[in-house]
Amino acid sequence: MNLWRLILGRRLANRDSPERKIGAFEGVPAMGLDGLGSSAYGPEAALTILMPLGAASLAFIGWVMAPIVCLLAVLFASYWQTIAAYPSNGGAYIVARENLGTGASLLAAAALMIDYVLNVAVGISAGVGALVSAVPALHPHILPLCLGILAVVTVVNLRGTLDAGRLFAIPTYLFVASFLLILLIGVVRTLAAAGAPHPLVSPAPLGPATQAASAWLLLHAFASGCTAMTGVEAVSNGMGAFREPRVRYGHRTLAAIVAILGVLLAGIAWLASAYHVGAMDQSRAGYRSVLSQLAAAVVGQGVFYYVAIGALLSVLALSANTSFAGFPRLCRTVAADGFLPKSFTLSGRRLVFSVGMLYLCACAGVLLVAFGGITDRLIPLFAIGAFLTFTLSQAGMVLHWRRMLRQAKSAAERRGHSAHLAINAVGALTTGAALAVILTAKFFEGAWITALAIPLVIALLHTIGRYYRRLEKEVAATRPVVFRPGRPMLVLVALERWNRVAEKAVQFALTLSPDVIGVHLSQLSGPDEDEDLTGLKRDWRIYVEDPARTAGRPPPRLFVLAAQRRSLHEPFLKLTEELEESFGPRRSIAVLIPQIVGRRWWEYPLHAHRARALRAHILKHGGEDVTLIDVPWRLE
Repeated sequence: MNLWRLILGRRLANRDSPERKIGAFEGVPAMGLDGLGSSAYGPEAALTILMPLGAASLAFIGWVMAPIVCLLAVLFASYWQTIAAYPSNGGAYIVARENLGTGASLLAAAALMIDYVLNVAVGISAGVGALVSAVPALHPHILPLCLGILAVVTVVNLRGTLDAGRLFAIPTYLFVASFLLILLIGVVRTLAAAGAPHPLVSPAPLGPATQAASAWLLLHAFASGCTAMTGVEAVSNGMGAFREPRVRYGHRTLAAIVAILGVLLAGIAWLASAYHVGAMDQSRAGYRSVLSQLAAAVVGQGVFYYVAIGALLSVLALSANTSFAGFPRLCRTVAADGFLPKSFTLSGRRLVFSVGMLYLCACAGVLLVAFGGITDRLIPLFAIGAFLTFTLSQAGMVLHWRRMLRQAKSAAERRGHSAHLAINAVGALTTGAALAVILTAKFFEGAWITALAIPLVIALLHTIGRYYRRLEKEVAATRPVVFRPGRPMLVLVALERWNRVAEKAVQFALTLSPDVIGVHLSQLSGPDEDEDLTGLKRDWRIYVEDPARTAGRPPPRLFVLAAQRRSLHEPFLKLTEELEESFGPRRSIAVLIPQIVGRRWWEYPLHAHRARALRAHILKHGGEDVTLIDVPWRLE
């Protein structure tokens, strides 16, 4: 317990919940790391697609990033309205459920869950890629570094969103300050050199052109560059984490994230062209990321360079924090609607949804192992889920404003709702078009995996939903309790030997019914029975039967069942079936299973736990009239 307290912190009470809410200062690192970190791999992903153009790729990167920045502005305006309309939780799942129906909401949920998992894997792999750029000797250890960072981010988030936001604020704001300063220096030097600055450290030479530019290639680069916008929806998905007034803090956080991201994307694209910085193959030794080359070209490889790259590494690796803030809350909402296991709705020791976090960690770990922790291999799977949720959210908001427009009572209200509707309609159309481009361009590169995974996840959600609906229908109380005379229950007590544990169980059984049977499971019987069985029969006669006769009560019986195949549950279940047939449906049977409960973790493996195995089989295979009761004996 002391170790868990050290790692995860003290257990919080429900009344501590308001104090665990965040403001805009913590909101930017808690929910903006995905968006801010994507400024590193978004432009690089676009430049990677343009690599066949050689040096000519730099002439087109601006034309690729400009529509991405414009699309970012459209998303900002759209989600600004969504936050105001749904201040408690404006995620795509809620918006789609309220306006488009259950089917669309499950589509949004599936796309969001897959996107959150991919964001963790892509962010961490990109962070390790930045580290390998600065320290090439670490290249052989990419996957272990990815898994180590994943474990650290998981543990920090299990401590709570507030703790994660405060802890990650230092690298977040250091990254923002460092690269905004690098961009400012680069812009000043570029303007002073009339657009042809001299790099302090020369970037990697660009390869020869192997093909000419085409509309398809530019669309493909646009699709890859759109990964830079995958974190914009995080604020609306996580509105429940903000303190009151939620809308104010949500708007401030969204504005800060989008403004910083827009400046970074535009500045990186322009300076990459000016300093002749292109993309390199991450899977090969000597790889250097675009931002690493750009920072070295602008400020050299001194102390400032390593501070900036260290902050970049931290932000990229910690960009998974956005998913850890949003994914558990999404799963909690979906589970509350009956489409995920109810364990996703439970708060852990630090008032966070721990099950969702652990599930996210496991899924991201599997992805990292499957793709070797290489960002370029994961990028084709990315952004599809994000843009699908963008489109569903904006389409849902269009219907929301249409409904509000019909309910408007004044001309001013109608004008306001019409303007809101127009903004969300533009958002739905532009993100829908971008989704079509992304899916078409990346389909055969791996996007088909995401396109296949989404309907599979929807099918799983529907299956879970049907189970809960069937369960609710089956256990629903539809009739009053019937009071009728009947015989007391028959109580079976599972016995291993006669001791204080067995004595407690028998004593408790006698308070429930006078008809008590002790049941011992033995592998030997008759003339070959062991000393323990002989001793049990003797002790049962002395300590149970004789005192019962003295008290004038019928003595409890002792049954010895042969476990011929060393399976203890089979003869016990057979006995309960025979007793049910003998006494009929009106006679219920209670099975008491005494078991020793240790107080320390190291005591657990010192016991055989046969009682647990017997309990599991009776729960699974016992009849309708069989009730199971645990009788614990806690060690001092």
